[in-house]
Amino acid sequence: MKIIRVLEEIRSPENVAGMARYGIATKNALGVPMPMLRDLAKEISRDTDLRPHIHSLALELWDTKVHEARILAGLIDDPEFVTDSQMERWVMDFDSWDVCDQICSNLFDKTGPALKKVGEWGKRKEEFVKRAGFVLMAALAVHDKDAEDKTFLNFLAAIKRESTDERNFVRKAVNWALRGIGKRNLSLNKAAVKCAKEIQKIDSKAARWIASDALRELTSAPVLKRLNKVKSKKSVVKTS
Repeated sequence: MKIIRVLEEIRSPENVAGMARYGIATKNALGVPMPMLRDLAKEISRDTDLRPHIHSLALELWDTKVHEARILAGLIDDPEFVTDSQMERWVMDFDSWDVCDQICSNLFDKTGPALKKVGEWGKRKEEFVKRAGFVLMAALAVHDKDAEDKTFLNFLAAIKRESTDERNFVRKAVNWALRGIGKRNLSLNKAAVKCAKEIQKIDSKAARWIASDALRELTSAPVLKRLNKVKSKKSVVKTS
């Protein structure tokens, strides 16, 4: 496959070693930096011969199992063609936090089943599947500009429920989701802060870390200053 040959030509064993130090799975990694992958994705997307077959190409790249090819698949795939079954198949292949995060924030958050998967994956036991649910939640908070506040208010119960998961990749994603919601607008900030204070009272090391870290950012002067300029989307929030 031509694209795999291109990736192999720019591989870097030194980068692979660096990836491992950051907890990235490197079994099938080539060490190609993200800026290069993004540039390659742009080239592929501009190619008039490849554009009509972009979804099939993304599926082929995923099936190579090459670490960077899978990230590239998420960068080029057309979300309109991504099905529920594809999302389920890919999420079960997640074996590294960076692949999980890149696929969720570059592709899955733009798909039709995104909201459904947030609810489903957040309840699952598999570490990277559960992480995917909360990364997807965080990505939607940033990227879905038209979503109403009630969508994100509904996420807070899941955040509180899963805040006791001690696994590092899960607790960091739960924290990320809480912070993402709280930085969307002032109304959601108040709801997220309230949720964080409730989580802080839970007898769990993970929960206390999630809450304390989130509160530190969500109550900071720079965040509140920015949020005072942002309008909410049809928000009805009870903070009492």
